[in-house]
Amino acid sequence: MQLDSDLLSLSPSSLDSSSSWRASGPEEETPHLCQQRELPPRLSPVPAIPTTNGKAQGPLLEAGDVSAGTTQQVTSARTKGDSKTWLNKLHYFRRSGVQHLFLQGIAPNRETQQQKPELIPSGKLSMVHTTMEENFLEGTLHFLSEFVSCRHCPPKEIVSHLIRQILLNPHQRENLKDTYMLLMKIQMLHPANAATVGWDWTLLKYIMEDQVLGITCVTSGTSGSSSTWCLREKPPGRLLFLQYVVQTLEDDFQKNLRLRMLHDSIAKKVLSCDICFNNVKEVVEWLVAAVTGVGFSQRQEQPQEITSSSAEAKAKHSSSAPRLASTDRAEEAPPAFFAQKVTLLLQRMLSIAVEVDRSPNCSSCKIADVIFPFILNIPLRSQREAFLNTMESQLLRCKLLELLFQHSCNMPTTLPLSLAKILHFLSHSSMLLQYQNETATWQRWDEMLQYLSLLLMSYQNVLLEHLRRSLNDRMDLIIQKAKPKLQDGDDISHLDIQLKIEDFISRMQEVLGQPFPLQIMEKLCMLRELFLIITTT
Repeated sequence: MQLDSDLLSLSPSSLDSSSSWRASGPEEETPHLCQQRELPPRLSPVPAIPTTNGKAQGPLLEAGDVSAGTTQQVTSARTKGDSKTWLNKLHYFRRSGVQHLFLQGIAPNRETQQQKPELIPSGKLSMVHTTMEENFLEGTLHFLSEFVSCRHCPPKEIVSHLIRQILLNPHQRENLKDTYMLLMKIQMLHPANAATVGWDWTLLKYIMEDQVLGITCVTSGTSGSSSTWCLREKPPGRLLFLQYVVQTLEDDFQKNLRLRMLHDSIAKKVLSCDICFNNVKEVVEWLVAAVTGVGFSQRQEQPQEITSSSAEAKAKHSSSAPRLASTDRAEEAPPAFFAQKVTLLLQRMLSIAVEVDRSPNCSSCKIADVIFPFILNIPLRSQREAFLNTMESQLLRCKLLELLFQHSCNMPTTLPLSLAKILHFLSHSSMLLQYQNETATWQRWDEMLQYLSLLLMSYQNVLLEHLRRSLNDRMDLIIQKAKPKLQDGDDISHLDIQLKIEDFISRMQEVLGQPFPLQIMEKLCMLRELFLIITTT
């Protein structure tokens, strides 16, 4: 299903005051979400949590003006305002929260904001449960849309039901968008935390990986009848589900970052390189599959329904198969759109995995080591560029490109990454990957120069934004206006740059002859200007 790109985009956008209302769930013991376990045949909702009132969370940090008053008030306000202004420069504060276009302009009053959220009253909740038991999806969505507000939130099992039985229902196509918007409304008003989140890693893994998955759904609560779906690939709501997963990770990450409690975040339970690195490896595999298209497709084969009376079921199913197949073709998103969206969402998950632990530098090294064999075997240059250009973490991209150049360097060096090392790569690297054997020599040089410029820009961002330090330390450094910590090899002169550029031109003259391709000269000029700009500032 192709929706408006603004709805699925994670890019920053200007939201009104409605984007700043938040209410956190109860502080409870967090489950081990990253624990690997077999998914039961029925993707049933998780057990309900105790009906404990949640605790209201304050509004998002904003940079405010300092109001006039007493000396103590002015000092306190200025300190608070300056801190918020500097903190907003952090990468993770540049992002908006849940993007709910239909809630724009709706702002709760101050009295409502101060009230603690409660569960939907039992009388109303029984109406919702009745529609769920009768499998009346439209009624479930209608009642929840009416009952969910900034004062009232649904229990965890209701959210899990929306995800597992409607959004991920392979036979459900008409209500996908409404279900997704309802989930996002709940997420906006009552952001999920590690104790209240309605999905787990096992569910995400089964939805993302192309393998046979059996799902049993109770169709009638009174009779107890059920049907089992056998999925050759994934349900049509898979992209919306992934978008929802990333949004819950993002909102909870930002909230716990402001509280300096990332150890309690959902991301710490499912994307930590220290606790559950296998999950991060799986994200890398999904990302490579999305970029290359190998083993990853949105098109869903015709599901086969299995019931106790198999003969009647098969006959009934075969008679409706042509109609369902045509609906699939009409409603599925274009492959390019689907792959691009999935790539961006998975890259976001990788960037969170880099930052959630205490040492982003160590985490980025671990993840880069996992990615490196994959990047060597990506067959097309356009796919390699898509993988690198969509990477959100500048630190991770630095580590990966450093491994790539070190691999193709005829004179390896043990120097830490610095401007001098990047110049060394210019003099001693020749990008030769597994699938470049039949590529023209000048095209290999052209790709090398492009990646070298990308490495240089990423390295500059790593220095200026203190990306090797943990987010908590980074906040303090930004508030203190600390200068970047340079390496010994960062002290290079314009003469060093000029000599290395001339040496590279001499190498190209020997290999390519004259005249040089225009693309080579353009990228070489860009690289020289980047070096000069960085060494001047």
